[in-house]
Amino acid sequence: MPHRLPTERRRPPLRAIAAEAPHTVPGHLVILAALTALALLLFSALSHAHAFSLFGGPAEVKAQAGVIKVPVAEISDGKAHFYTFKTGGKDVQFLVLKSKDGTIRTALNACDVCFREKKGNSQDGEYLKCNNCGQRFHSNKVMEIKGGCNPSPLARTLDASTVTIREADLKAGVAYF
Repeated sequence: MPHRLPTERRRPPLRAIAAEAPHTVPGHLVILAALTALALLLFSALSHAHAFSLFGGPAEVKAQAGVIKVPVAEISDGKAHFYTFKTGGKDVQFLVLKSKDGTIRTALNACDVCFREKKGNSQDGEYLKCNNCGQRFHSNKVMEIKGGCNPSPLARTLDASTVTIREADLKAGVAYF
């Protein structure tokens, strides 16, 4: 027997220990698949429909004394602002924006070509884009070019603080919706 010093201790022999590989619980896969499907659905909805429809929709407005009034301060950020006016059981949607040239523009959120699809428009920088066919229209041309897939012009009057749209003009556009 070999001679040991009193401070030496006997060490147990080293052994290789393999840990079990963690296994994926099928429930995790279901949750992952559901989250992926939700993300794809959300992306699709934001790309091809009214993004605002997922989050409460366009702002609802009501007529007072036959007109709808939108504060200029509310729409002066260069972004298209979407509104809905309820009439005859239909939601007539329209947009108001201040284009880069400084003009306040209004249009129905529909066009002569794609209105049957009820997808409307979305904003893509300085352009409005038809959510059905993908056509893009420079915001400076809204109300100036009519027909085709251009947003259908909507008459309005302006003063320093208010955009005014006649209820009758919105009612006339109900066929688009």
